[in-house]
Amino acid sequence: MVTLKTAESALKDVYLGVVANQLNVKANPLLAKIKQSTKDVWGKEIRKLAPYGINGGIGAGSETDALPTSSANSYVQFVSDLKNLYGKIEISDKAVRASANNIGAFVNLLSDEMEGLVKASSFNLGRMLYGDGSGLLATVKSHADKVITCDKVNNMIEGMLIDVYNTTTKVNTNPLKIVYVDRVNNTVKYESSETLTISANDTIYVQGSKGFEISGLGKIFSSDDTIYGVSRTEHPWLKAYTSSVETEISDTLIQEAIDFLDMNVDSQINFIACSSQVRRAYQSYLGAYRRNIEVMELEGGFKTISHNGIPVVADRFVDSDTMYLLNTNDFTLHQLCDWKWLENEDGRILRQNQGYPTYSATLVKYAELICDKPCGQAKISKIKSTVTNPFA
Repeated sequence: MVTLKTAESALKDVYLGVVANQLNVKANPLLAKIKQSTKDVWGKEIRKLAPYGINGGIGAGSETDALPTSSANSYVQFVSDLKNLYGKIEISDKAVRASANNIGAFVNLLSDEMEGLVKASSFNLGRMLYGDGSGLLATVKSHADKVITCDKVNNMIEGMLIDVYNTTTKVNTNPLKIVYVDRVNNTVKYESSETLTISANDTIYVQGSKGFEISGLGKIFSSDDTIYGVSRTEHPWLKAYTSSVETEISDTLIQEAIDFLDMNVDSQINFIACSSQVRRAYQSYLGAYRRNIEVMELEGGFKTISHNGIPVVADRFVDSDTMYLLNTNDFTLHQLCDWKWLENEDGRILRQNQGYPTYSATLVKYAELICDKPCGQAKISKIKSTVTNPFA
């Protein structure tokens, strides 16, 4: 007979390993390229020594001169808090009892819940990789009749629960549920029992997540002076390569950034991420110059085109005019542990929701993304989404 104990055993022994693998490898092409480690975790923080420059104790001289003066390697210490990542499922007591004598129905019940959890977690993990840690989804342009017009909607999806902030003040009391995203007109429709005053320049975040997300690529390329607790003014080598001159995509544009990083900071680019608009522009460019479009397969089963053997991946979370050129060897997702179920003192993971005939279980991971060499990464923005055909 199927019981709550049976459900807990299945969640722990059967589903946890599968879900962890899907979230670590198959959630996002970029995440699949980033190593994960429990090193450098100190309590609730990541503390990591990042070397820069070279050892200065070298030189040349005559056979009677003094030996070169020694000079140790140079380091800065990166410090960042572990971020708390959660995913929650819920099943009703009625559903459990209805499938008590039907193993097939019970398996379908759990499989549906876990599939939904993986889908939601994959979306949010992918989104965080390109964020700056603030959790910002979009900025409000206008609001009327529970429809918000935003500057962009690529970070939002139906079913997501959101908060709206006017500067530092939260506008809503309870989370707003997105019921429709118009990806052509950049609007989201939400449902709420509250009457809200939402104004232009208000900001939108995932429920309860403002300021608590992992430090993604947005942090590396942000204008903030500090990154991982270190000042970019005092350590200019921390500044990443950026180009924001309006231009068309080309192999030369990409290669200029790759060569700069290779020659100046000894960084070898092995991953390129861009918007689907930029990828289409690049495909048009290759076609216009009668170039073959090379297709390669990445870990996790992702297929993509390439630039000189470097994968060029289109990701929905990259801004429409932007391309990132990355050395993924410089990135580590530091974690206290891999994905685990939250357990109480008795080791139980399914808990009754107080006052309701439902049970919930929460998947958790404590992690932070650190880039050892921010200066070894590049961002090209203001790329035109059309390409002039030289043969037209």
